[in-house]
Amino acid sequence: MVGLECPNEACVCMSETATSSAADHDSPWKMALEGYFQEFLDLLFPSIHAQVDWAKGYSFLDKELQQITADANTGRRYADKLIQVHARDGSETWVLIHVEVQGEPEEAFAERMYTYQYRLRDRYGVDVVSLAVLADTRESFRPNTFRYQRWGCELIFTYPTAKLMDWEARWSELEASTNVFALVVMAQIQSKRVKDGVRRRDVKIALIRFLYERGYSREQVIQLFIMIDWMVQLPRSLEPGFVQAVYAIQEEKRMPYVNTIERLGIEKGEKLGIEKGRQEGQREAKEETARNLIKLGVLTDEQIAQATGLTVPDVRALCTEDKH
Repeated sequence: MVGLECPNEACVCMSETATSSAADHDSPWKMALEGYFQEFLDLLFPSIHAQVDWAKGYSFLDKELQQITADANTGRRYADKLIQVHARDGSETWVLIHVEVQGEPEEAFAERMYTYQYRLRDRYGVDVVSLAVLADTRESFRPNTFRYQRWGCELIFTYPTAKLMDWEARWSELEASTNVFALVVMAQIQSKRVKDGVRRRDVKIALIRFLYERGYSREQVIQLFIMIDWMVQLPRSLEPGFVQAVYAIQEEKRMPYVNTIERLGIEKGEKLGIEKGRQEGQREAKEETARNLIKLGVLTDEQIAQATGLTVPDVRALCTEDKH
């Protein structure tokens, strides 16, 4: 069975043209932060989470952030979010939390963090807490301080960081966590580490199965499905097998959310000719999909038969062929 083991080995990279679309982690991260900001802090910055008075709520300040970053030389980033919260110490002073998810190593990263910090503080005159989430895979890239010194004038600015790849050593904690953001972190790590197409499909299916087994609400399942589908993109040739596996998992778990997912544009089966293949009775295509699902080891013969349109004896015959 394909599980969600820690992806600690590098894999062969896919070409950009082989994927369904160029990987874009900006939007899923923004969606994740907007939907699960409290859970994000609880998982990655628990000490800061404990200092926030959540009863007073929080609000996103996208326009305010845009005003101070419009002319900044920001380079590539995954997501920038500015959130207004209230502290638990009774102070009515707003705490503005700037969340930055950095996708690839950037030499001027620390200086950019400082630039955002002083611009926010100068503009609003409030306490600013700058947080950096590092999603790259370079072990040595851990910027947390900006320093400037000349002729007796010195500036030192430090900020908390969370290196997502550090969670590889704590993978079991992510799997056991009841925090929904743990699944976002798992998807991000798998997306960055696993590049081989077939292996990528396998871990994506395992993530979706894990999602359906967590007991989340219908709305949470759909939101997290979209994030995973966006983060862990596949070569076009492997998408039919993934879609079929999703159908089978939903049937098994009795969670028929496919119609909603189709309306959101996540289901790609029709464009890829799955329905055409069914209607025209292309047995060869059905058998190839069944073989792929058999190799995954996550579905029963009955589920594979239901997903592909083959009979159970046909599926079992294919299982026997694969063993030889």
